[in-house]
Amino acid sequence: MIIWIALCACLQGSGQYYLRGEIKDEQKNPLSNVRIRLQSSEFLYYSGTMGGFGINVPKAVDTMTIVADGFYSNTVAVNAEKYQTIVLKSRFAAPPKPTNRLLSMTKNISPEMLDKWTVGAETYSSLVENPFIPADKFPETGFALNINKASYSNIRRFINMDNIVPPDAIRLEEMMNYFNIHYMEPGGDSVFSYQSIISSCPWNADHELLYLNICAKKAKLENIPPANLVFLIDVSGSMDLPNRLPLLKSAFSLMINNLRQVDTVSIVVYGGVNGVWLTPTCGTEKKKILESIAELEPGGATPGEGGIRAAYRLAKSTFIKGGTNRVILATDGDFNVGQQSEDELNRLINSYRSSEIYLTCLGVGMGNYKDSKLEVLANRGKGNFAYLDNEKEAEKVLMQEFSQTVYAVAKDAYVDIRFDPDLVRNYRLIGFDNKLNALKDSTNEIQGGEIGSGHSMMALVEIDPIEQESEVPDRNKVFAKVGMHYQLPGQETERVEAYNIPFYFKPFADIPNYYRFSASVALFGSLLKKSTFTQKFTWDELSLMAKSSYDPNDVSQSEYLLLIEKAKKIYHKDKKKKKTVVDQ
Repeated sequence: MIIWIALCACLQGSGQYYLRGEIKDEQKNPLSNVRIRLQSSEFLYYSGTMGGFGINVPKAVDTMTIVADGFYSNTVAVNAEKYQTIVLKSRFAAPPKPTNRLLSMTKNISPEMLDKWTVGAETYSSLVENPFIPADKFPETGFALNINKASYSNIRRFINMDNIVPPDAIRLEEMMNYFNIHYMEPGGDSVFSYQSIISSCPWNADHELLYLNICAKKAKLENIPPANLVFLIDVSGSMDLPNRLPLLKSAFSLMINNLRQVDTVSIVVYGGVNGVWLTPTCGTEKKKILESIAELEPGGATPGEGGIRAAYRLAKSTFIKGGTNRVILATDGDFNVGQQSEDELNRLINSYRSSEIYLTCLGVGMGNYKDSKLEVLANRGKGNFAYLDNEKEAEKVLMQEFSQTVYAVAKDAYVDIRFDPDLVRNYRLIGFDNKLNALKDSTNEIQGGEIGSGHSMMALVEIDPIEQESEVPDRNKVFAKVGMHYQLPGQETERVEAYNIPFYFKPFADIPNYYRFSASVALFGSLLKKSTFTQKFTWDELSLMAKSSYDPNDVSQSEYLLLIEKAKKIYHKDKKKKKTVVDQ
């Protein structure tokens, strides 16, 4: 009886009411991991993945204070007998309505439409290969520049698994980006250097190839600003495989070696556990950061939307003015809670585009890998995109190319090229293919990209030339005019640099190796894609071209030769299968 009375007294003194509700922003999006402090008890609670909360309270009417990074705090009276819906007001202006953004665009023309390609549960954005364009009607074309490299390592993953590569997984400009072909340091205070040449086209004797090499300056170590890095790591159940979370843990552990005293690292996770895993920590506290990474374990659903919102809120709350502020999202992209589609993610990331916070996406995994979603996030988030198929690639992206990946020297970068119709009959931009849904939008515009420190970009254009009276090209003639558009980080003023491409022609066999190597990489992707423009070229011819032009001192280029040989066997095997089916 004494024990029963004591229990009753305890129950009367404890919470007898259950307060339920949800917390949202002004666009009615749920806010996860919002701090809730109850006035009566001073206890601290947090909202769940979808913004909901349920709290035992000692009385029906109480007061609570709600605090979230990036929002104005709110103190409200609450009643446990009613369901509470609490809206937090953002400290930042509402974003503009998102539009579809193109990787390339020829003025006043729309390419044809194609169907979407998927492989298993993996998804890729439907791409429309750029066609030949008549220069007399449409002399000007433009394309975005970026440092994305995900396509090449993802292609390597398929080939190393003895599989055909999905055509829409093949993005030729990313394949050439991977090798950082022929870096040439800009002179003086220039942000970019330019070099070009015109040669015969190896896969079409009647055509020519224009090469445009653009290189970004290297940021000097003493001039690199402090970094505010937020690692956003997917720890959901789908990451419970050796090539997913364990690979990411190893990758981030490698990256820590590059951090300085002026740098700050935070970790946000989403999955079975959601929220801030590591509060902002100085880059020299490597042991603390490494221990925090080592403790990550997979489990639960994949509320990617909530994780993105939480990471950006944290990045804004620790924002370094004049510094490098970046969220690094690492995931297989398989979001299954909250906003999931490419269009929804486009709208989500657009809400953060106006901020000076960049986004790097690191993709991992296979089978359910969502390339299309990560590409949308990286391109819309003013960032870059890499795919980690092994630990060696993680070391390349996050250690060897750390400054390229993390430190931007230009943003919203794109190029305009205007051809001379007296020299060019038709032209075709190689790579920079647009997504099907972007082409359907009449309000589209070029998607300018982020350029990292010390990056070299090679663009190729196949030319159907107009025969000239003289066999010797007039080098005083301007073959095409280039306009380089970009902004400096932290600034909104557009800069434009002009470069005139001289009418400088040399046979393919006589041009420098790095140009011929870049042509081989573009051709490799075209053969994998089974492009109609390169049907007459064989795998053996590609192999000879690559062997005669690669740099034997470059490990990636040496590996590329082996990849061609593996792909040749896979695609010959595929051809034989098709012939057998036809014969039957």
